[in-house]
Amino acid sequence: MRALLVLAHPLGDSLCAHLARQATEALQARGATVDVLDLYAEDFQPALTADERRLHYSTPHPSPDITALQQRLAAADTLVLVFPIWWFSLPAILKGWFDRVWTPKFAFDQGTPITPLLTGLKSCLIIATLGSPWWIDTVVMRQPVRRVLKTGLVFACAPQAKFRMLSLHGAEEMDATKLDRFTARLRKAVGKL
Repeated sequence: MRALLVLAHPLGDSLCAHLARQATEALQARGATVDVLDLYAEDFQPALTADERRLHYSTPHPSPDITALQQRLAAADTLVLVFPIWWFSLPAILKGWFDRVWTPKFAFDQGTPITPLLTGLKSCLIIATLGSPWWIDTVVMRQPVRRVLKTGLVFACAPQAKFRMLSLHGAEEMDATKLDRFTARLRKAVGKL
């Protein structure tokens, strides 16, 4: 197994960073090779440039930094995303990673429907933290991040990939018992990849 773990949190001592380390350890315990992409630590620039947008539907010529990120994704058969959900959405840096890295001719070919190109991706595990309780995310908001990631991105670009999302609700009121339970769920999910 070759996993790309993408961490999208600005603080190295955050709960998300802790969960990313737990996921990395669990993957390595399974014998996986893990490439950790910490978007903040690597100073990823999320804003799509004017030139990138102009070339979006033509034959894009990504900059070397984007090409290197695409190569890291293409080398993986497993994608693990670890991030907080802020305002019921992705952090801007992670949205920018999708905008700039999951481009036409790399992640998909344009058309109706689009043609998926991330054929090497076999599984995708999402590990997200939220301040809100489960019922607001699930009942009131209807899990917007899960729907976008599962249907709008992974299914569109890698429909063969198994998709699983673990959401740690009420993360701002974390205690050791709750964290231990979630970590056990995380390790079990990694074991099923």
